[in-house]
Amino acid sequence: MIEKTIDYCARNRFLVFIVVFLLMLGGIYAIKGVPLDAVPDVSDVQVIVYTTWEGRSPDLVEDQVTYPIVRSLISAPKVKAVRGLTDFGFSYVYVIFEDGTDIYWARSRVLEYMQQITGKLPPGVTPVLGPDATGVGWVYTYALVDETGRHDLAYLRTLQDWYIRYALAGVGGVAEVASIGGFVKQYQVNIDYRRMASFGISIQDVMERIKRSNNDVEGRLLEFGGREYMVRGRGYIKSVADIEKIVVGTNERGTPILLRDVADVSLGPEIRRGIVELDGKGEVVGGIAVMRFGENALDVINRVKEKIKEIEPGLPQGVKIVPTYDRSELIRLSIQSLQKTLIEEMIVVSLVIVIFLLHFRSALVPIFALPIAVIASFIPMYFLRITSNIMSLGGIALAIGVLVDASIVMVENAYRKLSEGTEEEKRESTRTVIRAAKQVG
Repeated sequence: MIEKTIDYCARNRFLVFIVVFLLMLGGIYAIKGVPLDAVPDVSDVQVIVYTTWEGRSPDLVEDQVTYPIVRSLISAPKVKAVRGLTDFGFSYVYVIFEDGTDIYWARSRVLEYMQQITGKLPPGVTPVLGPDATGVGWVYTYALVDETGRHDLAYLRTLQDWYIRYALAGVGGVAEVASIGGFVKQYQVNIDYRRMASFGISIQDVMERIKRSNNDVEGRLLEFGGREYMVRGRGYIKSVADIEKIVVGTNERGTPILLRDVADVSLGPEIRRGIVELDGKGEVVGGIAVMRFGENALDVINRVKEKIKEIEPGLPQGVKIVPTYDRSELIRLSIQSLQKTLIEEMIVVSLVIVIFLLHFRSALVPIFALPIAVIASFIPMYFLRITSNIMSLGGIALAIGVLVDASIVMVENAYRKLSEGTEEEKRESTRTVIRAAKQVG
């Protein structure tokens, strides 16, 4: 079979050139379509279900939230495993699907099966799906730094949550932009229980009145003189003073009791579960850009960088966005490593052939064969959806050694047959080369 293949290719060189040319075109197209990343994504196809139930103990969350979700999802199609993690006030459920399952098909099945337990969870508990990303989707992180010192961490966190995060979340290929560090602003109501008890008001009354007071109510349209006027009740809280004026009850004379009469209202930070520190200079606010499943990491990172350049002029004076992790540098280094290896191999092989055989034309065989083989190797990578990463490019670099060995042996044997053969073999050079190639094959 090998001899027949060698003989057919040698006698139909034009056809071989056409096939090689088509392979190069297909390889170039595949190179442009193969996603670039630094590390291979060997993570499972998984969907994360995240549920919060503030203030509840882990055992209560486990019994009433985690267990019902796990029990419902364990029977979903193509599910390989379901793992639950419960902590104080929240629950994580990891649904692991079989290899090769489409991630968005998996997310649809999870949503479908979650409908079965909607009414069985505690009131106010709403499970949500995690981002459509993988464990290696963490591609770019940054920190907000105030060089002037005029803005505190609460202001920087507000800037991150309400301006920068939404701008970057709209970038193509970004599944989520997570905020870390700083202080999250919140309205805090510190109740004086003695004053509250003197008015005969319970903590539940205060909580209910605050909830009911933070709302707009609908009205209707009134027509006067050919014009329509929309009537509505505006009640959204916008400041500390608005909260202080909430009526929580009345005394025996019918005088309204305001919230400020039984509590102190102020702006304060939410309880933190961690901090972000940069270069030993103190705390900062950070953000994490997470790549969507199956995206090209290098393209996503470049788009994030371009978006950051667009929004930087709109930041307050002295506030800068400092990159703290950028995977694109590692991606470029892995590509440069393959290019360097390929060039070194071609030079070394050419020198070996020229020095030992003293024949320059023979050196052209591996010089052309190596890049063609490398380019063609991206075609199966494209169809198998293998990213161009350190491992796959390293495999190609190692495979170059096999190609080099074959080229050197093939060229050396053909050259020996021609140089040491009879005059007839030298005249029939094509047959001699074919016979030498068959011998090596």
